[in-house]
Parts: sequence; structure tokens; C-alpha cells
Amino acid sequence: MRPYALLATALLILALPVLAGEIAPSDRRSGYEFMSSDSKAMQDDDTANPAMLSVLDGETLWSTKSGAANKSCNDCHGDVTVGMKGTAARYPAFDATSATPVDLGQRVNLCRRQHQQADPFAPESRELLALTALIAKQSRGMPINAGDDPRLASSVARGRELFFQRQGQLNLACANCHDDNWDRHLAGSSITQGQPTGYPIYRLEWQGMGSLQRRLRGCMTGVRAQAFDFDAPDMIALELYLMSRARGMKIDAPAVRP
Repeated sequence: MRPYALLATALLILALPVLAGEIAPSDRRSGYEFMSSDSKAMQDDDTANPAMLSVLDGETLWSTKSGAANKSCNDCHGDVTVGMKGTAARYPAFDATSATPVDLGQRVNLCRRQHQQADPFAPESRELLALTALIAKQSRGMPINAGDDPRLASSVARGRELFFQRQGQLNLACANCHDDNWDRHLAGSSITQGQPTGYPIYRLEWQGMGSLQRRLRGCMTGVRAQAFDFDAPDMIALELYLMSRARGMKIDAPAVRP
């Protein structure tokens, strides 16, 4: 962004009113509720939702044998509509082997390494997004319940700290936009609450699929901060806090967003 555009963005953000406190559970709203009627219609119709193409890719991958073990996801988990029902609603989850939280994409890659003896998929790869979209779809309409494991308490706390921590050249925290100024507008775009109910999503701006990590990195770049690496501990902690912040909200993945 050119210097004058950066200054204009900063002035717009500074002009936003600052409200008080975190969002009350009764006031929580999915990003779906901030979209136009056309975008909502696109998400609601699986024949029009472009994210469903990724789900179809995921269905193929689910039954494809891979790695030295020559196993498919189906060989261990069976029918995805049964074996993965509710799974996405509880991730990031605690991994006993590493004693750390892992998100859904990391869990897929752990299964590839440990059970299929295959190389992990790269972050944001077509394959990883397809499998996570397929798995997330099995939790549609189910309430998020991530972060209630006591073993995750320190990671949730770290994620919350990051959410309220100012960063970058614009000196903004996630909370400044998504807690303090949601339902307002910045440069013509709605400011949402940043609720992670629909990931992975098809974002119209991207003209493609993306994970919550990609979206978070985009926000960090937007405030001119150094974006976390994919799968970095702080990235997973921030994901975990956002999911715990949305606890009780319903999954609507794979979603469409502007």
C-alpha cells in the first residue's frame, strides 16, 4: 500500500468510535449475518456454493489410499458423515503426544504421517483445504465446543492475550475492530465480529478457498504487522481463543465470505 493510502486507512480506523468490553453471548453474530442477500443465497445453496467443489475434492481424497501404509482416511474412520460428525466443532484440540493444541489441518497431517506414513500436505494446499472442508461440513449446524479441555487453558489464555495485543504500524489489536467496532463500516466494508464459524471458507476476494490461518495472516498484514507463520504456536493459540470465544455458535462451514 502506498504511504498516502496507509495514512488514509489509519485515519479511518482512528475515526471509528471505541466501545467497551467483549461481546456478550447474546450479541454474537456469524459473518454470514453481515453479508449481502446474494452472498447469503450463494452459501445457502450447495449447488451454487463454490466451496462445495473443494468438498467434492475432499470426498475423493477421503477414499484414496496414500503413503507407505497404503491406507485411506476411510480405512480408519469409515464413512465421513458418521466418523467425522462434530469433529470440526471441537478443534483446535489437545494432542496428547505433543502436549499442545493442534488445529484441524494439523490433525489431518498428523494422521498422514502417523497412520498413512505419507508426507504432510502443505499449508493452504488444495488437498489440505479439501479434506478440512469435507470434515468441517460434517459439523454444520452443530455448536462449537472448542477450548473447554482444562489442558488447553494456558493456550486459550495466550490466544486471548494476542487478541487484545496491539501490533503493527497501525498499532491495532484484533479487539479494536472485532469487539469494539463490529457492525460499523471501514472503507465501505462491514466490520464483522471475526467469529470463526465457517472455515475453511471460499472468499470472494480470494476467488478461492482459505483457512482461518490465512485470514488471520491477512489481518496482520493489513495492520502492517509481521504475520505469524502457518502452524506457529501463537497462530494456533489465537485460533483456539477465537473458537472458544465462539463457543455455542453453530458451524456453517464451508462458508462463503466477501
